[in-house]
Amino acid sequence: MGQVTIYLDDETEQKMIENARVMKLSKSKWIAGVIQEKLVDQWPDTVRELPGSWGDFPSLEELRAGENTDSEREAL
Repeated sequence: MGQVTIYLDDETEQKMIENARVMKLSKSKWIAGVIQEKLVDQWPDTVRELPGSWGDFPSLEELRAGENTDSEREAL
């Protein structure tokens, strides 16, 4: 298991200590958890369930129905 030394300003350290205490974790486990959260390589289920969840959001076909045709291009 690797070890890492980090330097925190006093305010950040106090916030980290308080948060770890509330979560009943050691500082080391709290920091490891924060790092693991940042290393997640896929969207959480709550985000992946969002598409289609807005009932009043127009469908793709409705969005494209209002598209205009391109303007005429200038000759080269």
